[in-house]
Amino acid sequence: MNPIRIAKNWISYRRTMSELGNLSNQALSDIGLTRYDIRNIAARSFR
Repeated sequence: MNPIRIAKNWISYRRTMSELGNLSNQALSDIGLTRYDIRNIAARSFR
């Protein structure tokens, strides 16, 4: 994997973590997620 792709994926991972982390528990529940799910979902963007 090239370094540019790794950097872009890391940025996407951090953005996803931040955006989902800023949602309230109610908003997460409305979209069918829990706080526990955030890291797994963000990790998918890092692959």
